[in-house]
Amino acid sequence: MGIESKVVWMDGELVPFDQANVHILSHTLHYGLGVFEGIRAYRQPDGSGGVFKLDEHIRRLVDSAKMCRIELPYTADQIRAACLETLQANGFDEGYIRPIVFLGMGAMGLGARTNRVHVAVATWEWGAYLGDDGLQKGIRVATSTFTRHHVNANLQRAKVIGHYVNSILARYEANDNGFDEAIMLDQMGWVAEGTGENLFVVRDGVVKTPPVVNILAGITRRTVIDILHREGLAVHEVPFGRDGLYVAEEVFMTGTAAEITPIREVDRREIGPPGPVTRRVQEVYTAGVRGQVEWLRPFITSF
Repeated sequence: MGIESKVVWMDGELVPFDQANVHILSHTLHYGLGVFEGIRAYRQPDGSGGVFKLDEHIRRLVDSAKMCRIELPYTADQIRAACLETLQANGFDEGYIRPIVFLGMGAMGLGARTNRVHVAVATWEWGAYLGDDGLQKGIRVATSTFTRHHVNANLQRAKVIGHYVNSILARYEANDNGFDEAIMLDQMGWVAEGTGENLFVVRDGVVKTPPVVNILAGITRRTVIDILHREGLAVHEVPFGRDGLYVAEEVFMTGTAAEITPIREVDRREIGPPGPVTRRVQEVYTAGVRGQVEWLRPFITSF
């Protein structure tokens, strides 16, 4: 399944997919300053499409731009409408949505401030990020030798393009060593997150997840916390070391792309097949984004 589609929304208009191009001297290509989002749309019970937590994603995109001192040429409502327009124009009732804000051609150098700010929205059909088998049976992960950015080295709450070099290197390392994904530690050695996912552990009925200090405040992470609360489980947002992963009864990752992905092995230490908490979260989330859970329906934008 490729990423091709009929059209891409670029700077206020839909253009044919093959014409959605940028100049080789675009500032973001050289220096990495830009922001983006990853959003999913799911087919709803009536056959229509529905985007899950679209407003939350657009708000984070706007916040990310503000933190990076990028002045958006479009309002949040305009970008929101562009996401829906692009899905419809491509005929997708399910798909992945990628709004991206980047700096175009013009001045070069780190101090450049006058380059045009471009906004684009692409959509494509994307299945399970870490594979269907991973969703069902769980994945194998390894602790990365690459450390998550220090809280004061970058803007951790912003979804910045350049930040992901850190994640890519960690993912390459894990894959080259035979693992499906990496877990990154912070500068103090505490568990932070995956390369593009947040992390939860379960032991003795207690659920823990790293606090939003030097990790991205995941929108799926927030949804999972709400699901667990409704299931009667408290969630403790506390630091813990990788030894907490080794002795956990369940470990799972969350993210818009990854959805709810169980972890069956960490650093060659067996966790086991997906447990009851993981399965229940998967069940509620999978049904909820498809309009089958009443309390989650208000978070779905129909198109």
